[in-house]
Amino acid sequence: MTDAGMSPPDDDTQAGFEMAAPAAATPYRVLARKYRPGNFDDLIGQEALVRTVSNAFETGRIPQAWILTGVRGVGKTTTARILARALNYEMADGSVKGPTIQMPTHGVHCKAIMESRHIDVLEMDAASHTGVDDVRQINDSVRYAPTSARYKVYIIDEVHMLSTAAFNAFLKTLEEPPEHAKFVFATTEIRKVPITVLSRCQRFDLRRVDADVLMQHLSNIAGKEGVEVESEALGIIARAAEGSVRDSLSLFDQAIAHAAGLVKADAVRQMLGLADRTRVIDLFDSLARGDIAAAFKEFREQYDVGADPVVVLSDLAEFVNFVTRVKIVPATADNVAFGETERLRARDFASKLSMRVLSRMWQMLLKGITEVQGATRPAAAAEMVLVRIAYVADLPTPDEAIRMIEQGGGSSPVIGQGNGNGGGRAAPMLNAPSAQSSVQMPSAMPPSAPTMSAPRGPTMQRGNAEPMPRPQVRMAEAAPVTVRKISTYPELIALAGEKRDLMVRGALEADVRLIRIEDGRLELAMERTAARTLINDLARKLEMWTGRRWAVIVSNEQGQATVREQIAEQKNERQRIAEADPRVQAVFAKFPGAKMEVRLLAPEIPEGDDDALITDDGADPGDDD
Repeated sequence: MTDAGMSPPDDDTQAGFEMAAPAAATPYRVLARKYRPGNFDDLIGQEALVRTVSNAFETGRIPQAWILTGVRGVGKTTTARILARALNYEMADGSVKGPTIQMPTHGVHCKAIMESRHIDVLEMDAASHTGVDDVRQINDSVRYAPTSARYKVYIIDEVHMLSTAAFNAFLKTLEEPPEHAKFVFATTEIRKVPITVLSRCQRFDLRRVDADVLMQHLSNIAGKEGVEVESEALGIIARAAEGSVRDSLSLFDQAIAHAAGLVKADAVRQMLGLADRTRVIDLFDSLARGDIAAAFKEFREQYDVGADPVVVLSDLAEFVNFVTRVKIVPATADNVAFGETERLRARDFASKLSMRVLSRMWQMLLKGITEVQGATRPAAAAEMVLVRIAYVADLPTPDEAIRMIEQGGGSSPVIGQGNGNGGGRAAPMLNAPSAQSSVQMPSAMPPSAPTMSAPRGPTMQRGNAEPMPRPQVRMAEAAPVTVRKISTYPELIALAGEKRDLMVRGALEADVRLIRIEDGRLELAMERTAARTLINDLARKLEMWTGRRWAVIVSNEQGQATVREQIAEQKNERQRIAEADPRVQAVFAKFPGAKMEVRLLAPEIPEGDDDALITDDGADPGDDD
């Protein structure tokens, strides 16, 4: 039967006054109150507490006081009432002789206790009764035996709000209470409770409820309420509740009213002000690839539809944390609280990204969120955070940069980039160029002058101390240069990516057209967007990377299309093939003005060879989505 508060408006108008009267007499109860647990079987996610209390009741080892702690909404006050009910559980026929956790039906005192109106179960809110006089009233009344129940139970909520004098007044009664008195305290700030009080109580830490458990709980309630809801929507609500059962029920109540029908994930995101999870993952993908243009485009699109920059960065940080957890514990991706797309792509990212890259993104996002929160232009500040993250996506860490220099595979520009990212660890990288100079010096200097490899400056000498050339000579001897053969243009682009030189790789893909290439010789045609120093930089870095000199020549020939132009042509070709499909044309005919977007089911390989760039994904139009 549908709850009165959930009945459609038409039901009240069509049913007569006689039918509508009972519904009007029953006010709507929010889900958090309607489905509040009434016994230990209804408690979710608190198995340790239930097992301990059950064993205590069975063995008769019942303490004089409990203290329940945990975050808001995990069930502290509800558990206190259930404890009071279990202590005083009686049946009218006298079949129950003592405290028990087995309460299949309501006993003599159960309803009054759960409704907070039993004369022997006293509830006090310490937030509004903080003084010593309030505690003195409890000390005076605790001496008298219960009126009708087995025990006199005192439930004190938010007990940490009591004053120091009130706590001191409680100590004697709490340590040696009468046999008929029991105390149950609840608090969210356990550290504010004096240790003298804690030592007199049996403590229970009510843990946050896992998201998958909350999802199952919400799904059961949806079935009882006759509400249709998407599984992904339940996952969003469960994650937003952060382990609080009450918060999850309140959000679910709000989502039902917001949707006015099927509760969809998009409606819940809109209600909570969250960004689309798929779009957040696309933004993460762009940043991980170092594609700042795509990241800017995706962020602006989210911002234009109303996403808060702080929320976007927070969701991005949450996904970084999820990928990191999946990388460490792969079973984390099996949590149904996360969407299927989110879990699949997290596994993919976890297999490709190193722990250092993920840690670096996490640190920059944490700092960036703080900056955006205090910025006068949050959107611009968020974009600058994205620039920093994309810029360091392919940069080596400081120790990797030093290792590259010692092995002859680094260059001073890489050191400069690494130094910008090194933060507090920049000092070792600033000393690294001296090692680089010592690697190259022995080939141009006679052996009789090894001390000239040490640069002059205050960093190399202290007072009258002697310079230290010998360790640098040993570095040069221990770092032989490995000769590497490059014979194809895709291999050259892959080498730039391997060396984590984002600028060179981007220039090779977008700013030059290949004429011909062979090992040690590269002939190119320049685009107008190319930097003036590109040829010199390319020749110098190729020599460092491959261990041999390269001739980089600029030609006036037309050459091949740039790699990005080839990729764009592939995309256009896929679009044309898809549009020529009779099924697509039939859809266009039925829905005039419709637009189509073609996406690959498998990732593209931008640095593949020229033939692969043209035929890789266009061979089978059926593979396009």
